[in-house]
Amino acid sequence: FFFQAEDGIRDAQESRGLGDVYKRQLLLLGVPGTAKTWLSEHLAAAVSGDSTLLVQGTAGTAEEAMRYGWNYARLLAEGPSRAAMVPSPVMRAMSEGMTARVEELTRIPADVQDTLITVLSEKTLPIPELGEEVQASPGFNLIATANDRDRGVNELSSALRRRFNTVVLPLPETE
Repeated sequence: FFFQAEDGIRDAQESRGLGDVYKRQLLLLGVPGTAKTWLSEHLAAAVSGDSTLLVQGTAGTAEEAMRYGWNYARLLAEGPSRAAMVPSPVMRAMSEGMTARVEELTRIPADVQDTLITVLSEKTLPIPELGEEVQASPGFNLIATANDRDRGVNELSSALRRRFNTVVLPLPETE
């Protein structure tokens, strides 16, 4: 599959990653067994050389999995600081210009899903506790997967869906 780039750039040498070319991130949608995870893992490895920056979506996935958390011992001892912060895979991908993966996006609670809107539209992650923000480095991308048959636990908001190019993977052929 090939997308026409919104900015007309078709040459990978002129681009710094999927998101730079297509202005939106990638959502792989399909029924279970269509190799969404395999494809996301291999695309992330091909684009940024690493496929380990992963958020596994479940009904219990917290906002910290998308943004950042805290080392509470350091937080209590030193107060809010970068040293006390525990970056999420998404935050690390933004800082390092890498590709983050979010598996089973529709299983994540809607309010946690919506934390991605600012990250994907503004390419920034606010850190209000420090009065700072992380700007996405060139090359930052996000690949998400979701099942379309059971729709997971939560639908994607239209605002979040607009930030993705969606590829519906076909059913595997049976013999």
